[in-house]
Amino acid sequence: MSTTVPSSGLVSSAPADRVETPDAPGAAVGSTDAPGAASVRTAPWGADPYANALRTGRGPLFLRRNDGWLLPLDVERWCSVAGSADLSALHRCEGPVLDIGCGPGRLVAELASLGHRALGIDVSEAAVARTRGLGGAALLRSVFEPLPGEGRWGTLLLLDGNIGIGGDPAALLDRAADLLGVGGLLIAETAPVDVDERVRVRLDDGRDGTDGRTAPARDAQPFPWARIGTPALLRHARAGGWLTAGQWGAEGRTFVSLRRPVRERTARTSSQSAESANSAPVISSQLPK
Repeated sequence: MSTTVPSSGLVSSAPADRVETPDAPGAAVGSTDAPGAASVRTAPWGADPYANALRTGRGPLFLRRNDGWLLPLDVERWCSVAGSADLSALHRCEGPVLDIGCGPGRLVAELASLGHRALGIDVSEAAVARTRGLGGAALLRSVFEPLPGEGRWGTLLLLDGNIGIGGDPAALLDRAADLLGVGGLLIAETAPVDVDERVRVRLDDGRDGTDGRTAPARDAQPFPWARIGTPALLRHARAGGWLTAGQWGAEGRTFVSLRRPVRERTARTSSQSAESANSAPVISSQLPK
């Protein structure tokens, strides 16, 4: 999904949630929408293959580059229960957890079962609806929009390729530092190869519509995405003052944990937040190896 997701009516009228945030247990975080969320949800995006994939729990689903290169996305894994590789990350979580790009909610649901206060955010209505259907707490938000508990989260998750959000890992790390509390932990999944690349992509289900199924969103606007391996992520992290807490692999997937840098928080103007929200997609996707 990108920051421009068509309205499907799944959660637009959902009541305010009571979410266990770092600010207050059981605090009401307000409506599903944040400032700018309406534009996130309703901007034209052509067909919506991501929402369709989440509703059915299966692909095919790809990120398509302008040159036609297709990057397969692991919809079936996202829509199943948390696996052992997921658990290798979740068992390292500390305090309240924010899952950025929560997708269909397997991680938020598992965190709740492990006793963590957890909140998922995603710009896809279908993802938020499915997460809530599992009993998890989720909001329709971009990571660059105002969020509950800013500066108080114990752990942030950027799994399933979400370190690529917005196509600028350094900017995403900077935003993550604003969200975490002092000494907070960021757990990111990296590409299992040494790569640091920026691309512009569209979502595509690989179908041409001739069989009566969804046709590709050929008129969809491309959005920026990044693919980054562990060495490159650690370079960006060091430049931003982050401390490496751990590195590991599980089931062919690779992960890094980082400690929030010790620095004064920078104020983000509303115009900067709006610009970032419009330019940075939140996609719950695992880019190919």
